[in-house]
Amino acid sequence: MMDTALGLYPYWVVIFLMMTGFYIVIESGNLIKKVIGLSIFQTSVFLLYLTVGKVSGATAPIVTDEFTLYTNPLPSVLILTAIVVGVATSAVALALIVRIREAYETIEEDEIHAQDPTP
Repeated sequence: MMDTALGLYPYWVVIFLMMTGFYIVIESGNLIKKVIGLSIFQTSVFLLYLTVGKVSGATAPIVTDEFTLYTNPLPSVLILTAIVVGVATSAVALALIVRIREAYETIEEDEIHAQDPTP
């Protein structure tokens, strides 16, 4: 039982990071904290894909006579693409927060809703 729990250590880290990011997004009214929570959540998904893509005892997919077990490079490639998209999304979100701050003089969600006249 203990060996099984320790063998699943990377998944426990993923779950912890995922729930931490999710909690920050739900709990916080500060828009910048919400973006940070989304980044933490996104990082947990990256770790999940990398953990699933790891093959024990395998090598890079360069065909030689020495090796017969190879790691699939697709998860790593997808993660690189996701990192670029995540950075761009965070940059756009922070730029929008700057514009919201200029318009409403706050980045707190409840204060923005209080100032907004629409129901």
